Amino acid sequence: MKYFLLLLTILFASANLKAQTKDETIKVSGNCGTCKKKIEKAATAAGASYASWDKTTKILDIKYDAAKTNDKKIQENIAAAGYDTQDVKASDEAYKKLDECCQYDRKTVKKQ
Repeated sequence: MKYFLLLLTILFASANLKAQTKDETIKVSGNCGTCKKKIEKAATAAGASYASWDKTTKILDIKYDAAKTNDKKIQENIAAAGYDTQDVKASDEAYKKLDECCQYDRKTVKKQ
């Protein structure tokens, strides 16, 4: 009986953890391998447990615990690093701090 209760508790806890994990994709502007490192670092610093940005598609795949962070916080942190996201535009000051090779063509993005 003890083992059954322990197993039930473990199953419930793991199901609860999985329910809080979110997988999302975010469009993020950038150009190169340096951009990739900075974008992924900004995402993980904002709470993403996984972040992988593709420089060809400009898509960032992220995983995060919804109880600890959200996509808005992650996008805001990426924008603070100088990169425009689908919903948050980086400040001109942050953008100008990027290396010259990282200064992508800026498109109109909602400014937060």
